[in-house]
Amino acid sequence: MTTVHGPAAAGKSQGWTNSRALHGLYTPLELSFSASKPGNADAPFETNAILVVYTKVNEDLEEIGRTEVILNSLEPLWVTRTIINYRFAISQLLIFRIYDIAKEHLNTPVKMLCWGDQYFLGEAICSLSKVLTRPNRSLKLNLRNDSGAPLHSTLTVHAQENVSSRMAVEMTFHCLNLYNKGTAPKSDPFLRISRSSESPIAIPLCETEVVNNNLKPVWRPIVLTSQQYGSKDTPLLVECLDFDVNGNHKIIGTLHTTVSELETLYKSKAGADLYSHKGQRKLLKRKKGKLFLDNFQEKVKYTFLDHISYGYELMFMVAIDFTASNGILGSQSSWHYIDPSGSLNLYQQAIQGVGKVLRSYGNGSKIQAMGFGANIQGHHLSCCFNLVNEELTGVAEVFAAYEYTLKVVSLAGPTMFGPVINKAAEIVSHSVENGSKTYSVLLIITAEVFTDKQETIDSIVRASELPLSIIIVGVGDADFTEMKMLEAGYGKRLESSTGHVASRDIVQFARMKKNGGQNVLQGLLDKLPGQLVEYISGPRPVDCHTLDKLGLAIGKTERCFAANHLGVFGSKLL
Repeated sequence: MTTVHGPAAAGKSQGWTNSRALHGLYTPLELSFSASKPGNADAPFETNAILVVYTKVNEDLEEIGRTEVILNSLEPLWVTRTIINYRFAISQLLIFRIYDIAKEHLNTPVKMLCWGDQYFLGEAICSLSKVLTRPNRSLKLNLRNDSGAPLHSTLTVHAQENVSSRMAVEMTFHCLNLYNKGTAPKSDPFLRISRSSESPIAIPLCETEVVNNNLKPVWRPIVLTSQQYGSKDTPLLVECLDFDVNGNHKIIGTLHTTVSELETLYKSKAGADLYSHKGQRKLLKRKKGKLFLDNFQEKVKYTFLDHISYGYELMFMVAIDFTASNGILGSQSSWHYIDPSGSLNLYQQAIQGVGKVLRSYGNGSKIQAMGFGANIQGHHLSCCFNLVNEELTGVAEVFAAYEYTLKVVSLAGPTMFGPVINKAAEIVSHSVENGSKTYSVLLIITAEVFTDKQETIDSIVRASELPLSIIIVGVGDADFTEMKMLEAGYGKRLESSTGHVASRDIVQFARMKKNGGQNVLQGLLDKLPGQLVEYISGPRPVDCHTLDKLGLAIGKTERCFAANHLGVFGSKLL
């Protein structure tokens, strides 16, 4: 039985914001509503209608808003809006219920109304993503009665982003007289901007690129969105670090500031002193250099939801590790063990967790399911193969193909990521060639570290020019330390064997354990909206010659189209 928490249960005056903290980036949305003939459209009657909005948390309903009462109307159009914190990485189910307020309760404050005293007119249910993927973010839903039978009445839900969530600040920094932290002739500095939090650890927001061997670095522009920094007075930490290839970056100096103070710093044309991380307000001898702003520009930035509502779709691809590092098939200790009770193994959990979210934004697009590291038919080692000879329509079909494959292959090796990334890039390049407005996500699930390091790096650098992100999930007890070198936040962008540097950071890695797996996946998925926006808004130095160097096997006309699609549009909304 569904339990209702909050004002709906007690009928008491309480706040209407979602009380559950959201970890990670979220976007405040305003939901507005209208209805047509709520109750009985065959014999319509004027009602005193109010709408109540719930979200489902586990198996409980949590009320997040209620409208005013519209008196004597067949077509109520409510003014009161509901604020909801949207998060891409979780599925948010919404339940809408309409009541006709009895005359004796019309003078009762809205927040004090109890629904057991009112006449139920109908209910509608949908996911928030279903509203957001519709043109203009408007969705018309059919109402149902308390028995679930459809009514000839409708509810229209419209979602709108707060204007402030579109605001962003573009900044260009340079430093002078940096302290040389390393043992090399000069440091390799980069900047990291973080948001201060209640915990001792600040929350990283963005980083510049690394400038090699330079104590007077000038960095490319970076962008902070209002979703990241909150208000202009939110405390921020700017760190200048000396890059280390092993990830042990050394702090050169820090600055505690806010967006408002950075704007003042830019207007003053003065520099700000960087201090050792032991304390900003220490003696002058602790100064470690000077930080300058060459540009500070506020702008309206098109968001992930803008692109989704105007037709961009997400496509899901998955690659599964069938190497011997997974253990003996059929054994309960194997990472591929299929539990007869229905309990999901880590491979299935990862597929379900990522696939469930991405499918909400795919409008029925097919799923490409691949495997690697198996012996096919007992003798043929395959570094990349399709689980079945067709694309799949849902997570359930991926599960079926996965379980079938376990019965017809033998686990082998080695663990190679390059071939599956190249295969995914080939699929995406054909999508670009055909003018498709899709952004693809490749999920690689593995029980071992890759053995083809250079080929993996080369394939990622090539793929960074395409509308593609890569999520790598490690299962098992292997030492996955080397995986971190592929990640965006690890330092320098990847460089291929031919000297090409990745145009974007597209890889995220995390180890998934038996407990807390969903939190791991949500943390990885949180980064995808930003990667899609970065790809679309560009610009990146892509042209036909670059595509030739990438080795994409498409014709001359299509190469020029792809070059335009990838780079020339700049920040134009596609």
